[in-house]
Amino acid sequence: MKIIGVIPARYQSSRFPGKPLADICGKPMIWWVYQQCKKVDDFDAVYVATDDEQIFNKCKELGVAVIMTSDKHPTGTDRIGEVARKVPADLIVNIQGDEPLLEPETIKAAIKPFYDNPQLEVSNLMTKIKDPVDAVNNTVPKVITNKDGIGIYLTRSAAPYPKGSIDFAYYKQVCVYGFKPEALQFYCDYGMKYGKAKIESIEDIEILRFIENGYKVQYIEVDSETVAVDTPKDLEKVCKIMRKMYAGGERVLPVR
Repeated sequence: MKIIGVIPARYQSSRFPGKPLADICGKPMIWWVYQQCKKVDDFDAVYVATDDEQIFNKCKELGVAVIMTSDKHPTGTDRIGEVARKVPADLIVNIQGDEPLLEPETIKAAIKPFYDNPQLEVSNLMTKIKDPVDAVNNTVPKVITNKDGIGIYLTRSAAPYPKGSIDFAYYKQVCVYGFKPEALQFYCDYGMKYGKAKIESIEDIEILRFIENGYKVQYIEVDSETVAVDTPKDLEKVCKIMRKMYAGGERVLPVR
């Protein structure tokens, strides 16, 4: 099975323009994400997918495999779909370009179910919410699954509601996805014909397009404390963590 990793990266961001090129300890954030993906031995290749010349040129300069894509894609998944049409593969794994702390073992967790179940078409990760603030934070999608870990719903609300007891664990989405090429083709074709699906549009959560249309999305629980960089403050937090990780001589920070 040929497996590729794809990291979508766009320059424009309402909260943090130029985010993929933000400096972390001497290297742009996209470089750090790429290095983590390269440690996943399941991957036959890893690519950054961008529509921006600055990101494209910086990747080339740093030896990062990069593919230029259209600037018309409404979602990151559509961008992944273009790469899937250009690079034949049996499985495409989408890794978000704003999570430089994401561990290789976490990425691998999205791949393993496809070895166990050849019929599977889509996977996604989730992790237990440990900070109560995340449970009510509408920027954090919450995941609800059935007993087999198949996604039933994702929502930005605090759900399900614990009417009888508060002895309940909430789970949030970890944005690593595994897609069979046929599933990606469905996603892109649906968008071209109809735009966003009904609930996908309301919640603004892309994976709901699959669930609404009857796809079984397999969720895998991971223990992940990664920090997504959505704002400059998030970047400061990640930089502090990275400096601590690389202090002491076991690891060496890249030279500017």
